[in-house]
Amino acid sequence: MSRKGRTVTLSLSERDKSELEALALEFGKKWGDRANISKLVEAIARHQLQIAPNHDWSDARIQALERARNDAIDAGHLEEAIAIAKLLRDRGELSIPLRTQIEAFLGNPPPPWRLEIDRHIKRREPFQLLYQDAMGRPWQFTVRHAEIVPHEERQYLDCWCDETEGNLDIEPLRHNWCLRLDRIPEAAVRPVSGPWRPDLDRISVEVHLHNRLAFSYKTRSADESETWLEENPKIKQVHRRISNTYWFVREVLQNAPDMVVISPESIREAVREKIREKVRSLCHHYDIDIPEP
Repeated sequence: MSRKGRTVTLSLSERDKSELEALALEFGKKWGDRANISKLVEAIARHQLQIAPNHDWSDARIQALERARNDAIDAGHLEEAIAIAKLLRDRGELSIPLRTQIEAFLGNPPPPWRLEIDRHIKRREPFQLLYQDAMGRPWQFTVRHAEIVPHEERQYLDCWCDETEGNLDIEPLRHNWCLRLDRIPEAAVRPVSGPWRPDLDRISVEVHLHNRLAFSYKTRSADESETWLEENPKIKQVHRRISNTYWFVREVLQNAPDMVVISPESIREAVREKIREKVRSLCHHYDIDIPEP
């Protein structure tokens, strides 16, 4: 005994048809290798797939996801940022400016080498990359630990490398490099064998914070301790582990004279010399005579 089937005719634009076929493939509703819209509709009718409203998210939720997307971009987690962007793009609550921004981001995806670096970091796999410094000179690095970190509104690859030649940092940190991401050329990343290191090399520094900086200072993840001095309760003592003296010295100079390096002596002397250079330059520009020592 044959069973009569029922036929439903759908009038769809090519775009809507493509969207339904993509959904059918996503949920495994296929005829052979091809998407099958009928199976998709059947699954919806049988409540195997649930239809949810696309207009019930609050502004707070949208804003939280957008902040998460931007934070993921700043932290170098581009695959997560793309996933959040796709989630937002499919919502009906987005304002026109935000939708335009999301679509522009998705329409201009990061280069393959950048995603490849992210994958190596996630998998804790060492890799080799090519790099061009500010003078256009080529470098090759074997990376065994890496973090994508923002420094002064630019993204850098802070990494531990086998190579040390040309690194001007102090001896304990000479395996650490800070590479600008926009100076890594296309197709410059490839996997290498060997171990992945758990962290960058780091040294402990002690600084004293004075005046308003002492009270407004926000604890950082690299801080080991933060206490008020017993002999002078207006001074805050901070111990921090640093991986790069260049950025640390810049931070001290930006906060001078309220941030003072106490130890180690090598860092303290480097800061002193930078401050001397800055004072000499200021005096020169403003025609101030510096008395001879």
